[in-house]
Amino acid sequence: MRYKLLGRSGLRVSEICLGTMTFGSEWGWGADKVESQQIFESYAKAGGNFLDTANRYTEGTSERWLGDFIQADRDHWVVATKYSLQDRLHDPSFSGNHRKNLMRSIEGSLERLQTDHIDLLWVHAWDGLTPVEEVMRGLDDLVRQGKVHYIGISDTPAWIVSRANTMAELRGWSAFVALQVEYSLLQRTPECDLLPMANAFGMSMTAWAPLAGGALTGKYLTQEEEPKRLAAESKRLNEHSTAIAQKVVDIANKLEVSPAQVALNWVRQQHPNYIPIVGARKAEQLVNSLGCLAFQIPSAMIDQLNEISAIEPGFPHDFLASDGVRQVLFGGTFNEIDKPMVPRL
Repeated sequence: MRYKLLGRSGLRVSEICLGTMTFGSEWGWGADKVESQQIFESYAKAGGNFLDTANRYTEGTSERWLGDFIQADRDHWVVATKYSLQDRLHDPSFSGNHRKNLMRSIEGSLERLQTDHIDLLWVHAWDGLTPVEEVMRGLDDLVRQGKVHYIGISDTPAWIVSRANTMAELRGWSAFVALQVEYSLLQRTPECDLLPMANAFGMSMTAWAPLAGGALTGKYLTQEEEPKRLAAESKRLNEHSTAIAQKVVDIANKLEVSPAQVALNWVRQQHPNYIPIVGARKAEQLVNSLGCLAFQIPSAMIDQLNEISAIEPGFPHDFLASDGVRQVLFGGTFNEIDKPMVPRL
């Protein structure tokens, strides 16, 4: 396991993040505490230090068990948790991005994790109601109090993240160092705006569902006809997604690795700042996924995966990239100009 700097910070995080939404069985499909600790120890043995949880995961069990697991060497671990999602139904004070919920939620997470600080606090999802100023000032207050070291944002439109980080820069507040989004061969829409925005701000990206809920492991390709027909209603299991999954399996067979390893390495090889979040219900599943660290996908095979999973960029990206617009925008000199490595705002 190697390490990366998280965004424009000095924080060192491992190149694979351990997702712990499976720690606990309250949602009907997770791991018990013994298995969760085996998953945790397998990750630790591989050299990982970056842990992802949330106040909401398995009704708080994920944080509680992580708190137990990290106690022997708390400062070794980079612990990331989240706020925004509800801790109590039918009570507006217990959910959302607002300052009241932020301050209440962080205290609960600190107690469950048995720690006095969170290394990375994510805004879990944008509620569309709380002013950006309120969120950024509240997060900065927590950083100044020492309860949070770094902040990140998940599942939020690019224009809001851009506004938030620009505001933080101008006012001397803490800015988001990382973005968390769903990203995989079956979900490439973040490439249109979210990922170019993150690259322009120097933010790292952690990808949730890099295996698309298991669809990219190929496990659904051999289902019986009736379950497969019903599953096809899912965006991860339609005809196009099945073709992508089959391509992943074909490449995995040629490389003599697992499909999960191919899907994870596709994410890793898209950009140096992209970090997959890998979860598991069993320790052997995690060990298999971590096998992606032993190889890289050849460029020709990356091209095949990119081609079969390609998406339409949409307006204005396809408009601006058209030959006619480039002709009048650059006066016929587009191909004569060296392009910057990082997209400019």
